Amino acid sequence: MRTSFISKAAGKRAYQPHRKTVRATLLLVITAIIVTAASLAMGEQVIKLSHVWQALLGKGDSDHILIVQTLRAPRVVVAFLVGASLAVSGAILQGVIRNPLAAPDVIGITGGASVGAVAFITYMPSTVSIHFLPVAAVIGAFGASLLVYAIAWRKGANPFRLVLVGIGIASLLSAMTTFMLVFSPAYSATSSYIWLTGTIYGSTWAYVWNLLPWTFVLMVIVMCYTRQLNIQLLGDEIATGLGSSVQRHRLILILISVGLAGSAVAIGGVIGFVGLIAPHAARRMVGPVISRLLPVSALLGGIIVALADLIARTAFQPLDIPVGVFTSGIGAPFFIYLLYRTRNNR
Repeated sequence: MRTSFISKAAGKRAYQPHRKTVRATLLLVITAIIVTAASLAMGEQVIKLSHVWQALLGKGDSDHILIVQTLRAPRVVVAFLVGASLAVSGAILQGVIRNPLAAPDVIGITGGASVGAVAFITYMPSTVSIHFLPVAAVIGAFGASLLVYAIAWRKGANPFRLVLVGIGIASLLSAMTTFMLVFSPAYSATSSYIWLTGTIYGSTWAYVWNLLPWTFVLMVIVMCYTRQLNIQLLGDEIATGLGSSVQRHRLILILISVGLAGSAVAIGGVIGFVGLIAPHAARRMVGPVISRLLPVSALLGGIIVALADLIARTAFQPLDIPVGVFTSGIGAPFFIYLLYRTRNNR
């Protein structure tokens, strides 16, 4: 009888939600709602929140319906999808590589997407639709990641080698991108520069439907791999002792990360440092347990990009500043701070 009571009590404790995670999630959801409402209401034409709600329902002034449903709503949704994808991609890389400096733009994934996109803009004939640009960016991201993995392989892909090789490949890809920009025609160089700054200007519902399947499917897959990602955090020897196929799961998780980052960069351009900042902030809020970390990272990443985009298009009117300018302005000092904080780590 006593044993049954203890097991029931333990079962209840096991299913109790983590309080810090619940509080953080509620706070972030409320923040996301506020940012979304502000993004839909603010711009060159400020719309009252009551009119925004009516416009979302297809009622009220036709101009409000056009602005809210066609211009602002898809841009907000794209911002949250791009931010969430980059944040979860960074959280996966930091877990697999066990390095706080790991992020898609640090180890070459974003650089590969940039090379693919700029090559498409520069060298593809005008008969090829610009709608294939995301495909070129994703191919570039996967190509760069496979190159990093292949060079870092030596009886397995060691996390430390992955970071070093990734940084080197990222520098090489950056040089390739600059080379193509210098020798490309003026019109294609301008288009490439706009894409490279990271912008979701002109986002449409087509962008949402292109990005949503990638984000949803890959998020579901990675949530099924949370146990393996937690095991990877323990180190290769312990993970192997627990019966995990370390290298196989590492490759799968890296490919998921590349898919998330590549699809996000393909739609939003090079929006830097979101994959670095959001997982760190989420870890401070809910701890390192992956099942808690990933959803909170996704929410934080979406809020960061949506808020940066809101500031970018409202603070300097009539100019619409690329969102990547603001994320880099915050992320670069944060990256320097992380380097300083981990300077004595080996």
